[in-house]
Amino acid sequence: MTSNRPYLLRAFFDWIVDNECTPHLVVNAGFPAVQVPTQFVQDGQIVLNISPSAVTQFSLDNTQLSFNARFGGQPMQVYVPLGAVLAIYARENGEGTVFTADEFLEDEDDFAPELESVDSSPETVDEAPAPKPEKKKGSHLRVIK
Repeated sequence: MTSNRPYLLRAFFDWIVDNECTPHLVVNAGFPAVQVPTQFVQDGQIVLNISPSAVTQFSLDNTQLSFNARFGGQPMQVYVPLGAVLAIYARENGEGTVFTADEFLEDEDDFAPELESVDSSPETVDEAPAPKPEKKKGSHLRVIK
């Protein structure tokens, strides 16, 4: 089966808009092929307002989303592969969902970056790098046949 991420993303987008709230996306700005205004990226992520009143030419298919918007008064075309979408939520109340990094990538061979948490503590030369946490597979829900 194909990934359910595009379907869930569309459903949450529609649900948030239908409830007269403002949909926001959290995007991994370092993901391959992402085109976002880099001056607004913080800690490798950017939050995008994707409400119909904030964007034009909005397109969301099973592999990507794109739209035109103004950032600091400057027009820009934004392109986000769906593997880069980390969350969608309503600005007004925080209702939404978070996606895991490998949920979408299990079925996609095009993009498979290693996402690591950012540690803001200073590095020391004497310390060995911490082991990477074991990567979890997909959602906690599984269909058993």
